[in-house]
Parts: sequence; C-alpha cells; structure tokens
Amino acid sequence: MIENSLFYLFSIGIVAFGFSTLASKTSLRIFKIVPAVVLIYMSTMLLASLGLFSQNEALSATYTTAKSNLLPAMLFLMLLNVDFRLFKKLGRKLSIAYFCAIGSLFISFIIVFILFNFSADERGTFAALAGSWMGGTANMLAVGAAFNVSEAQMGTALVVDSVDYALWVMLLLALVPLAPWFNKKMQTSASYEHFTEIGCACNLGPKRYYFLLILSFVVALVSQVIAEFLPLLSATTWLVFIATVFGIIGSFTSLKNINGSQEIASSMLYILIAFIGSRADFTGMHDIGSYLGAGTLILLLHALLMLLSAKVFKLDLFSIGVASLANIGGVASAPILAAAYNRSLVGIAVIMAIFGYLIGTFGGLGVGYLLQVIAQ
Repeated sequence: MIENSLFYLFSIGIVAFGFSTLASKTSLRIFKIVPAVVLIYMSTMLLASLGLFSQNEALSATYTTAKSNLLPAMLFLMLLNVDFRLFKKLGRKLSIAYFCAIGSLFISFIIVFILFNFSADERGTFAALAGSWMGGTANMLAVGAAFNVSEAQMGTALVVDSVDYALWVMLLLALVPLAPWFNKKMQTSASYEHFTEIGCACNLGPKRYYFLLILSFVVALVSQVIAEFLPLLSATTWLVFIATVFGIIGSFTSLKNINGSQEIASSMLYILIAFIGSRADFTGMHDIGSYLGAGTLILLLHALLMLLSAKVFKLDLFSIGVASLANIGGVASAPILAAAYNRSLVGIAVIMAIFGYLIGTFGGLGVGYLLQVIAQ
C-alpha cells in the first residue's frame, strides 16, 4: 500500500504518462475504441479498488492540492487558443447549425433528467456530461468540480461519454453517403469550396513550456485567492469561472501565439483524470446502466431536434453533422467527419470544436443549475 505522497505522485504520473504516450506514439487498436482518458481513469480506479492507495491524510491533502491547482491552470491554457475572429468565417448557415447543436443538447439533457426521474444528487453527473458534450473532457472536469461530483460519479460520466460518443461517431460517418439525398429532401445545398484547412500561430515557433507552466500556475493561485472572497456560489465554481475568464482574456493577447499550451493542458488533463480515478472504486458505478440509457436517449433527442433545425433553417447534412460532433466529440473526431465530406472542410470542424472549450463549461454549469431548480 502506498502511504507516501511522493510515491503516490510517482504512480499517478506513470499511469498518465504511460497511456498518453501509447495513445500518441502507437497505432494500437484499443485507443480507437476506448479513449486514453478512460483507460487512465479505469487503471487508477482499479489500483485504488485493490487497496494500493492509502486513504490517509497525506494522500488526501496531495490529491486536493493537485486538483485545485491543476484544474484552473489547465482551463487557462486550454482557452488561450480560442480565436473569436475565426468564428465569423463560418458564415450564417454553419453558425446556426452550431448554436442549434448546443441548444438541442441543452434541452435534451433537461428532458431526459426529468423522464428518468433522477435525484438532485445526480444532477452534477448530468452537468459534467453536458460539459463534455458541449466542449470536452476538460470541461467535464471543470463542471464536475464546480458541483462537487464524486470521483465514482465522474467515472460514470466518463464511461457514458466514451460509449455513447463512439456510437455517435459511427452513425454520423455512416450517414455521409446520404448527404445528396438528405440535402435534396431539405431543399438545401452545400457549398464550402472557399474553406481551406485552418492552422494557428500557436503551432509555430519554439515551445515555451516553462513560461507557460509558470504563467498557468500564477493564474491558478490568483484565481484561488479571488474565489475565496466571492459570495453566492461555491469557491470551486468561482475558481472555474475566474480561470475561464483569464483564459478568454489571454486569447485576445499575444499569449495565444505561444507554442506549447495545448500539450501542457493535455498533460494536466491526463494527470487530473488519474488523480480522480485514484480516489474512486468500482462499487460506485453500480448505476452505469441507467446512465448509459439516459445518454443514448439524450443523443436521440438531440438528433431529432437537429433534424427539425435542418428543416426549419434549411441546413445541409454536413452542417448539422459536424456541428453535432464538434460538440460531442471535439477536436479529436469532428475533423475526421469533415474530411469524410471533403478535406478542405476540416478547418470548419476545428473552429467549432475549439469554441467548445469555452462554451462547454458555461453550458454544463447552466444545465446543472437549471436541474437544481427542477429537482427541488
């Protein structure tokens, strides 16, 4: 049993580094089916269930300190590359599709929560999953922390995210050949030849890891100090909000052009997932079946609402499909779907997915607070 903080940190780092390296450096089929974040979580949760990690005060303090510092630092770095000017390039039709995807997901989460009669204690899990499906895993962690979601429930959200997301990707890819028929039925057409693949200056120049690390932890410290003095919401909710605001402000400065922020943010994400898994166990995931069913129904309602949006606003299949996957799948999968239509359309998917980093946190918080009112 590990009782020392140093060995605890070392084991967390080994698991996070091992799976992230295998996912990025190898072509193992398992990573095409199960995301690295889920494998990291499951591995540390298995180790915790086997009693490897002590529940003593030293390890608990290490976990709390790491989580409260890494979370705001990760949010700040993740948002540095959001360029609001790029969103104007999408045009009217694509912008409508994107916001319809967000709105339909928001509505679907509320409806399914009511239909399944989930309790007030479970709203945080729904909110965390909403954060992921409107943004990404980092948004899930931010929303989960804001609502004090348990480590086991976060694992449930991760599993639902992974399973239902995989099914959704397969469905959207399978629908690509039907685009001409769909567009004809909706009396619309798709013409995006003027788009090219979009890169960003953040991928150019030397990587400044040390500077970005120091800056992100300064932001984390300042965010924690400010959050302690703000009323109405919990300190963790304010922490998430303040770090997000700092990231948005940074995106309007030359900081967005510094190379390396996304690599550090991804590393922090993997480490946070490993930490959360180390404080959970399999006994807390007994209700995974009902959550998987709820997640599937959310996607079905989302699909129906997107079809209705396509009919009302005369949107083509590419627009609603990529807008949907940019929310639910993010940068990892939306470009793949876009490329299945035409490689020149990848930039559209990238723009939409990057904006999810910003909207996902606020969308998840919105779902959570509305569910709090409904569950009372």
